Amino acid sequence: MGCGSSCPSGRRLRPQPAPCARWPSGRSALSESVDIFTDGACRGNPGPGGWGAILRLGGREKELWGGDPATTNNRMELTAVIRALEALKRPVSARVHTDSQYVINGIRTWIHGWKRNGWRTTDKKPVKNAELWQALEGLTAGHTLEWIWVKGHAGHPENERADALANRGIDELPRKGQT
Repeated sequence: MGCGSSCPSGRRLRPQPAPCARWPSGRSALSESVDIFTDGACRGNPGPGGWGAILRLGGREKELWGGDPATTNNRMELTAVIRALEALKRPVSARVHTDSQYVINGIRTWIHGWKRNGWRTTDKKPVKNAELWQALEGLTAGHTLEWIWVKGHAGHPENERADALANRGIDELPRKGQT
């Protein structure tokens, strides 16, 4: 996991609650809406991949990113949303913005059939990335989520930033031969 300018000396930290998940006393987490912007990237598919997320509540933001040396773009898209939801420490109302039709269709529609079919597709094949879909579904419990599709690489400022974070996740992966 990475962190933005709020980290002293740019050092990496263990996962911490996102500032937007800390609620001043007297305020309900569900009374305000968190905006979450996510993106995944892959150089080669499969290949090295990265994910990025921005969480925003009011004027406060938290940037998250990471990578995987051998993955797919769809896995990184899912991971971005999973990591963003993991950063929420209390039930919230949130708008999740993603350019991934895979994530949008999967969470809104496909997941219901997959569960009914024992995590198999209509063709009776195992669902790809089932463990990530199951993790995502578990993380949605307790939250009130609105899923919003945004067109990728179309100048949407937060989507472009999430994409940059995803690419940073790839760039920060150890290179072959490095420890």
